[in-house]
Amino acid sequence: MNKSELIAAVADKSDKTRKDTEQVISAFIDVVTDALSKDEKVQLVGFGTFEVRKRAARKGINPLTKAPIDIAASKTPVFKAGKGLEGFR
Repeated sequence: MNKSELIAAVADKSDKTRKDTEQVISAFIDVVTDALSKDEKVQLVGFGTFEVRKRAARKGINPLTKAPIDIAASKTPVFKAGKGLEGFR
């Protein structure tokens, strides 16, 4: 399901217009993105948690040349399913 299909499904289920639903979903995405960019956690009880995990710098190997390389520290957004999505774990 892509974003436009999600908007259509939510609009049909909520009896709201697609335009209003698109604004709400876009606002939700913006709020979650802003929170994650500030290293904040967004927890929706029963659904799941969006958070940022930090990866430490580490050594790696270039698979093509087998030469050692340094992999920089990074942050990555993750979603952890809640109890409402327990069947998908």
